[in-house]
Amino acid sequence: MIFFIVFAGWIISLCIHEFSHAFVAYLGGDSSVHQKGYLTLNPINYIHPVYSILMPMIFLVMGGLGLPGGAVHIEHNRLRSKTWDSAVSLFGPLSNLFLAVILAAILKFAPTDAKGIWPSVAFLGALQVSAVVLNFLPVPPLDGYGILSPYMKPKLRYKLDQMGQWSIWILFLALGFLPQVNEFFWRAVWFICERLGVSPQLAWEGYEQFRSVMQLLPRQF
Repeated sequence: MIFFIVFAGWIISLCIHEFSHAFVAYLGGDSSVHQKGYLTLNPINYIHPVYSILMPMIFLVMGGLGLPGGAVHIEHNRLRSKTWDSAVSLFGPLSNLFLAVILAAILKFAPTDAKGIWPSVAFLGALQVSAVVLNFLPVPPLDGYGILSPYMKPKLRYKLDQMGQWSIWILFLALGFLPQVNEFFWRAVWFICERLGVSPQLAWEGYEQFRSVMQLLPRQF
């Protein structure tokens, strides 16, 4: 059950995240997102078997990190202004924050012992928060960079765009091997979780359960 809740919940959140990008782009003047089929919640339009499923699942098992795993191709030259260009990036992580708030509201109905599905719901909520914190980092190609990049000078933006294929991996290495960076990141995640009403202890229990199930899957197949 926990595998289904976390896996299905993450795929749904991925679709909502990418739909949010596409919908704001459409409002901002990029009608091509409609022609490309992005104005739906159909997972097939957003999901890549490696980048949307395999790699996020690996990161979930390794550290419980909500790795962005989909993408919509926005034609930025069609957007009416820099504000719309920035808003396209902004509304992706905002959708994750919205989902985290919904999951936190659901958790208010959890019983005192909070067994059964509740640890997985809390873990899914923490994943949404981790996706928010991660995506708001101003590192190309994350959304935090996309929010700022329309206001950068073209020469600087070009150089940073070229760094995008490397900078994201440097960030992941820093999160994995630099304790100070890892601690700062997760302190931010747990701080937001607590403010929303997602228990870090319950979320960690859900992560441990999810990880144990994932480790058993290869033996079952």
